[in-house]
Amino acid sequence: MTPAGTVVTVASDLRQQTSRGFAVAFTPDKAQVGRMRRITAAHLRLWHVSEPTVENVVLAVSELVTNAIRYGRGDAGLKILYADDDVRVEVSDGNPEPALTNAQPDDTSGRGLFLVAVLARDWGVSDDGEMTWCIFNAPARRS
Repeated sequence: MTPAGTVVTVASDLRQQTSRGFAVAFTPDKAQVGRMRRITAAHLRLWHVSEPTVENVVLAVSELVTNAIRYGRGDAGLKILYADDDVRVEVSDGNPEPALTNAQPDDTSGRGLFLVAVLARDWGVSDDGEMTWCIFNAPARRS
């Protein structure tokens, strides 16, 4: 992905296929966290993902994008895939050393990945350490 000064979104909603997704490349700026949350929520609602799942996925996106901006090296990327009643979130940040911290009770940060682990069905880090992913069960809501 080659980021530009502004967010570039590539989205597909192929009605003949069972999978949907989008990818966004972005520069590491705190303002991008809110943008990635809004883009993700809009796509999930378009795909008729249930509202409680939308909220959980958006929270995970917020945590992972924040980590990418805070600890990443250079440009970052967000990819969301929706297929077979699962939503997969991938955030890449160019940093081969994931930052898993051990927050103390009085700390005001450092719990993002633990929150993702609680909300998601599964999560992990790519073999090269530059991408964090998580998967949510996401059956489409009934019309």
